[in-house]
Amino acid sequence: MKNIRLIIPALLVLFSACSEATRNTAKSESSAEATSTAKTDSLEAKIKVNGNVAPGDPLLLRFVVYNNTDSTKSFCIWHTPFEPLMSSYLSITNEKGEEAQYKGAMAKRVMPPPATSYSKVNAGDSLVANADLLKAYDLKKGSSYKVVYTGGNMSGLVSKDTITFIYTDLP
Repeated sequence: MKNIRLIIPALLVLFSACSEATRNTAKSESSAEATSTAKTDSLEAKIKVNGNVAPGDPLLLRFVVYNNTDSTKSFCIWHTPFEPLMSSYLSITNEKGEEAQYKGAMAKRVMPPPATSYSKVNAGDSLVANADLLKAYDLKKGSSYKVVYTGGNMSGLVSKDTITFIYTDLP
């Protein structure tokens, strides 16, 4: 009976300590999410495609990363046009909602990305990269396409753009 009197208070202390640790972890995770969101919001990616191309010319995606803050920021170049085609980082769908097939390379990555995989953008500055969509995606002439950047989970970049274009040959 004496043992039970000692065990019950010990268990209560133990459970209350676990409960407090859980509450603190939840608070830490939400503050980390807020910090993470603030960081990714500081760099913004904009995309643009001009679907009118001369026969044999590339169909270029223009990818611009803007830093509208007052300090230098960095992002991972993986899953962006700042590296050679190594992954599918765009969602390209036709007017029927069918996904354009990706035909480029698919790299396997070692995590976390090494320091050489990051690029810096100075305060108030921007960086530009282009990618030939015809080298990476199976696109049909005369079709209308919708493009959304989906590589933000790797690069840390945010793009709110959804652009549309019609892939046509210039006369």
